[in-house]
Amino acid sequence: MQELLIIVPTYNEVENIEALVRELLSLPLPLDILVVDDQSPDGTGAKVKALMQEFKAHLFLEERQQKQGLGKAYLHGFQWAQRRRYTYVFEMDADFSHDPAALPGLFDVLKEKADLVVGSRYSNGITVVNWPLSRIFLSYFASVYVRAITGMPVKDPTAGYVGYRTSVFASINLDQIRFVGYAFQIEMKYKAWTNGARIVECPIIFKNREKGTSKMNGSIIWEALYAVLFLRMQYLFKKRP
Repeated sequence: MQELLIIVPTYNEVENIEALVRELLSLPLPLDILVVDDQSPDGTGAKVKALMQEFKAHLFLEERQQKQGLGKAYLHGFQWAQRRRYTYVFEMDADFSHDPAALPGLFDVLKEKADLVVGSRYSNGITVVNWPLSRIFLSYFASVYVRAITGMPVKDPTAGYVGYRTSVFASINLDQIRFVGYAFQIEMKYKAWTNGARIVECPIIFKNREKGTSKMNGSIIWEALYAVLFLRMQYLFKKRP
């Protein structure tokens, strides 16, 4: 049985992926990396294949045939991890907005007292660097909205720096995950929480990307607003006798 897998979804991240792989594999952790690439036209997949010659035992690549969204990429990675019997899985962005140096601390919390650990931008004030003020407001108040509708005690429900015990996936039923963007992050946390998972938030410093282009767009935000209402109503109807 393997212990820890880091899943990194990519689309046009050739400027970041080599540095991220090298930094992750320099950490004092028993980790492997799975890159899930959506046919990046900039050569991200080719760069990973070249790195795999150097890191054969710890770096893996799954290439999907088209761009289907963040959530689908992570679900692909979760199922890959389950088949290979990893005990723990972390989600991580390729653009260094999630600091690899925070990973050992998050992993310790996950092993010692959580089923799901969240690297949180809002559990200790607002710890975001280099984001425009408008985006900080949007993200923060989206988090307030999610908590108000769902009752979920997570201050950063849209966070993407997240670690799971893979045993949690059985209770969630990955085949029934519906959403793909920010809403995917909300749905995974909400379904884990409503099934009794222990969720612990740990403050991190979130830094805006310096290289490459953000994948954020308006449709992702609107999906998240709709998803919160959908998930809450779905849960309430299931509870009715």
